[in-house]
Amino acid sequence: MAKKKVTIPGLQLKKEKGEKIVMVTAYDYAFAKIAEASDADIILVGDSLGNVMLGYDTTVPVTLEDMIHHTRPVARAVKNTLVIADMPFGSYQCGKEQAIESAIRLMKEGGAHGVKIEGGEEIALTVQAMVKMGIPVMAHIGLTPQTVSKLGGYKIQGRNEEAAYGLVEAAQTLEEAGAFCVLLECVTKEVAAMVTEKLDVPTIGIGAGAECDGQVLVLHDMLGFDSGFNQVFVKKYANLGDTILQAFNEFVADVKNGSFPDDAHSFAMDAEELKKIY
Repeated sequence: MAKKKVTIPGLQLKKEKGEKIVMVTAYDYAFAKIAEASDADIILVGDSLGNVMLGYDTTVPVTLEDMIHHTRPVARAVKNTLVIADMPFGSYQCGKEQAIESAIRLMKEGGAHGVKIEGGEEIALTVQAMVKMGIPVMAHIGLTPQTVSKLGGYKIQGRNEEAAYGLVEAAQTLEEAGAFCVLLECVTKEVAAMVTEKLDVPTIGIGAGAECDGQVLVLHDMLGFDSGFNQVFVKKYANLGDTILQAFNEFVADVKNGSFPDDAHSFAMDAEELKKIY
């Protein structure tokens, strides 16, 4: 059965029906093609590409040009999956006009269907302005990697009453501003459940328990590219890092011992043509 085109109204309908939403990350054409062939609803071109693709320690150095560059091949790979691109640090902090301009570039040049933006009540007016300009916005609260220094490191959010109500209030404010979805990262499962219950729009969790309307994992984490990376909230569905390393080492060994390339992997001249040479 062909995959149906995923739309923002369709995501809203999933919440109303109690159907789970699935989002995965992808940063290039090859993996986006695989995600498109799956039943995933959304591909997030996350600024996490700074960590897994570009080798940065944080997402802060990722530029708008980086995001556009990686969003383009993802958008070219899909027909029915919704593509959301992250607004990188520095692409919206200077105000509504900058945010709108950055988002338009991600959609117009990158091909994204919408954008994700980190922050709480402080960005509500920016989100409102973006939505008024026809830009679909996914909000991102809880652990916000772009401002992890302000949060004092990678810490679980919503561990006390004040923090819990703060997250609920932020989510409601962003919903009122027009966000079509709220992503909750590293939030206690009780608070995530509370936010999900109070919002009319869907919630998507990462390290936020099972009560969210959907879930997302970073591609490289769920596929086990780095055997040394282990987080409680990440389930590894494969260990591709080990598999790829084994393939590399087998290739190296075959080349060094002369077993590759063999005749089966080489091109030969026609016998008659070969006689003319010799």
